[in-house]
Amino acid sequence: MELQWPLIIFTTLVAWSAGVFGTQGALASGGHACRSQMPLLAISVALLAVSGIAVFFHLEHWERIFNGFGHLSSGITQEFIVIVVFAVVAVAYFVFLRRSGDGTVPRWMGWLAVAISTVLVVVCAHSYVMAARPAWNSVLEVLSLVGAALLMGPATCGVVMALRKDAGAGAREDGVADVADGLAAADAAAGFGASDGEASLRASHGAVGSEVVARSSHGARAFGRIAVIGATVGALCVLSFAVFLQMSGGSFVDVGYHFDPVRPTQAMVDPAAVVAIQAPLLWAGGVVVGAFVPLALCWLAVRKGTIGLWKACGSTAVLCALVGAVCLRVAFYNLGLSVFMFY
Repeated sequence: MELQWPLIIFTTLVAWSAGVFGTQGALASGGHACRSQMPLLAISVALLAVSGIAVFFHLEHWERIFNGFGHLSSGITQEFIVIVVFAVVAVAYFVFLRRSGDGTVPRWMGWLAVAISTVLVVVCAHSYVMAARPAWNSVLEVLSLVGAALLMGPATCGVVMALRKDAGAGAREDGVADVADGLAAADAAAGFGASDGEASLRASHGAVGSEVVARSSHGARAFGRIAVIGATVGALCVLSFAVFLQMSGGSFVDVGYHFDPVRPTQAMVDPAAVVAIQAPLLWAGGVVVGAFVPLALCWLAVRKGTIGLWKACGSTAVLCALVGAVCLRVAFYNLGLSVFMFY
């Protein structure tokens, strides 16, 4: 199947947007990443808006899109509905952030953000599951897009939190942030809990410094779990779908080939050859660069726990996950052979 770049951009950016919003919701449910909540929401909404613009380039007559909204079983209708719900939840999230004034939202609002983000990715990915294209006809295709969200979302949040020197966990409450902002050592402690920064805070500010460190460490542990678990699950999802795509060449074995009358001994399409051609892009780009490298970088950043490392490793992880997601979708389209050629 020929590449559909507008749809590749759409699905990739939707996964990225949902990954960011879902991660910030999970952090907000525990009172973390308070300084970064508004920037993260802006990033998520911007990514969704760009994805919406991209998808219009796929439609030759975009004004006719409304003709399909009367069919609830249509994939484009389901995507439209869930995107509208996502936008409503994002607006409500923004309202709660503005009202709180300290970057917090109710716990239920955070979990609602996680839920709608998951639903958005699943619905958008499910639109491509169809029996007519055996390489697409698997729940692993849905999980692959969920995996992309889990790889790009937490890494993006890590970069923003590092730039904002945000450990979450209510660090700005009760004037404690004034202490953290005034110390050079808070570069480590307020970011991701370096031991030297902790010692400096405790020695300089006694009980108040200890409170900053305790909250910072708690936020660091919470985010570290989300980043590592998310990247691990995301990498496994991508790997599983890559294995399925690699094996898709055997999906047509039991279907009789339609031979070219000019060359009656040669099949019109060789699925195994098509799969072999896509193997470098699939494994080197989609799996190694797009899954394993971001996983390693997230693990390293969490392990070392410094803001500077999160800026470097997190940014690289986001870039690699983005490139990998595009590579996987390109292989996905190239391997989307239709059964009509094998009657």
